[in-house]
Amino acid sequence: MNKLTMAVIACLSAVVIALTWGLVWKGGADANSPNFGTPFQAILLDNGQVYYGKLTGLDDRYPEMTDVYYIVRTTNPQTKVTKNVLVKRGNELHAPSKTFFDARHIVMIEPVGMKSEVEKLILKYQSQSQTQRHSGKGS
Repeated sequence: MNKLTMAVIACLSAVVIALTWGLVWKGGADANSPNFGTPFQAILLDNGQVYYGKLTGLDDRYPEMTDVYYIVRTTNPQTKVTKNVLVKRGNELHAPSKTFFDARHIVMIEPVGMKSEVEKLILKYQSQSQTQRHSGKGS
């Protein structure tokens, strides 16, 4: 074989090895992705914010969350009683339908437990929202 043929074979071999490595690495990442087993996940960011929703793209640099909620603590000024209120993301002025997170700022991801208070609040919100839409009162 001449030098040109050997160089072409070497280049093709390098490409095949690189592609194989990429497929194996990507396949391994998918295989290692957690299976939460619940419809909703909680995501904690490094600034202390917590969001609840349906998380996809865990292997991406910017995982995506849909049906996003967060909790706001309110205090009644007269009674001083505080309570947690679930807020649906998307009611802001720019009306986002999904949220992307920079994976570098994610501290922790957990499943939202079935029958947990958060899941109950989400399901209650969704039920009320659906009732309002069907009765013509929703947006």
